[in-house]
Amino acid sequence: MDFSAETQRLSSYDHLRDQLAFLLSSSGGPPFIFVHDPATLRTTAGVLTSTLSGLSHVLYSYSDAVSCFSSRILYVTVLNSLMKWSPSWDDGCSNWGEDRGDDSFDAFLHALRTIVRGKVKEGSVPRVVLAINRADRMSDFLPELIVPLTRLSELAQINITVIFLSQVRWKDMRPSLGASPDPFYIDVFTSSEEDLERYLTSLYSPAVTPYHPNLRSCYTGFASLVYQVCRAYITDPLELQYIIAARWPGYVQPLLDEHRRHVQGNEDINIAPPSEDMRMRLNKHFGTSISHALETLYPRLTHAGAWAAAHKPPPDLLHNLPTPASQAITPPSPLEDLPRMSMFILVAAFLASTNPPKSDLRMFGRGVDEKKHRRRITRVARKTGPTKVPQRLQGPMTFPLDRLVAILGALLEEYDADDRPLAPQYTIPGEYTDMEIRRVGIQTAIAHLATMRLLDRITPVDRLDGPPTLKCRLSYEDALVLARRLKVPLNDLLWDPV
Repeated sequence: MDFSAETQRLSSYDHLRDQLAFLLSSSGGPPFIFVHDPATLRTTAGVLTSTLSGLSHVLYSYSDAVSCFSSRILYVTVLNSLMKWSPSWDDGCSNWGEDRGDDSFDAFLHALRTIVRGKVKEGSVPRVVLAINRADRMSDFLPELIVPLTRLSELAQINITVIFLSQVRWKDMRPSLGASPDPFYIDVFTSSEEDLERYLTSLYSPAVTPYHPNLRSCYTGFASLVYQVCRAYITDPLELQYIIAARWPGYVQPLLDEHRRHVQGNEDINIAPPSEDMRMRLNKHFGTSISHALETLYPRLTHAGAWAAAHKPPPDLLHNLPTPASQAITPPSPLEDLPRMSMFILVAAFLASTNPPKSDLRMFGRGVDEKKHRRRITRVARKTGPTKVPQRLQGPMTFPLDRLVAILGALLEEYDADDRPLAPQYTIPGEYTDMEIRRVGIQTAIAHLATMRLLDRITPVDRLDGPPTLKCRLSYEDALVLARRLKVPLNDLLWDPV
């Protein structure tokens, strides 16, 4: 699918377009460019191809290292693309230059020189550009071609630039012993919220959508709702566009049904844009289904058309929607569907990020006959001077993993013992809790919360000395909501209570 026209609307990629155009327009441009985009690779690929196609003096080819898993396929793809050659049944599905019968790298260099000489005879001296998407996959399939491709200008002795586009940084795929030259680095950054919402809104055009122009304001609010629900997981505009394409027909269907019921055959009456009250009711009803669409469509468990057909809203939905409350409708939070153990982990992480380590024994330790935790007694200080800002207002602190597990064990022993299933095999006090916090599922839940960006891992993954350190991203309001669900008195466990 060609996304070149759509990606031109993303102003956050103007820097990439201008930089590529400047580098490739100069006669002494770099022979090797490495474009790194960890999040929106498909969008960047569309921007790259649209930029190259707009440069009249550039003869370019675009290939993907995933599909070009052998040297022959890569050579054939590049040469066919440069010569705009499309194999057909009439000529036996032959490729350009296939009569040479040599699939070596030397034959590939000779073919490139032949192409350039042919363009020179036509009166132009083009700059040849070879763009390879997902170039990091070459480390698995074609490791022997990475060095020759990065030195292609030197080996072919022509004006050529090789562009690698990858989610992996160059230092992680660079061949050993310094065999490849250093590239010209271009880092692509995530689009801003305003730019993404502007792009998603611009897709509602009378030229490409069958819906009435009066529904544009409704679509704008819907696109903003989709972005607010999905932004914690994806920021790729093409993925957001795919989810919108699956949910928008069902979202607008109740409005269209209501309009048809009122016009009663009088097609001259234009559809009226929904009121704010109606839009809030639709957001409340369809908010959860957007999360479901993200979980199903982002890993491509099904396609957008099948998902939209399976989740088509029932007739007369607009009359069955509940009246919204006076407050604004907010997108569903990822905290709502968390397992009970993950909620305990987040509350323990919030306490570990907020309380100083020296307070753990006093806040969570118990004596022989002591049942309740001792809360810090706050007294009015008599001395003058600046007041110490509570840690809760200074931001979260980092904490080691073993401290998180220790606080989790204290919370489970104190506030979960009555709700857990019976386990008569555990007779020693605290033995059941000790077994629970040592399970692999606890480590898996912590890793999953880190992928949800509710916890931050501070230490690198490859660091082996000492326990990993984490930081809690949960706000006080969210932690208080989870604590109330678990019946944990959060303020009583804070060293600096609110």
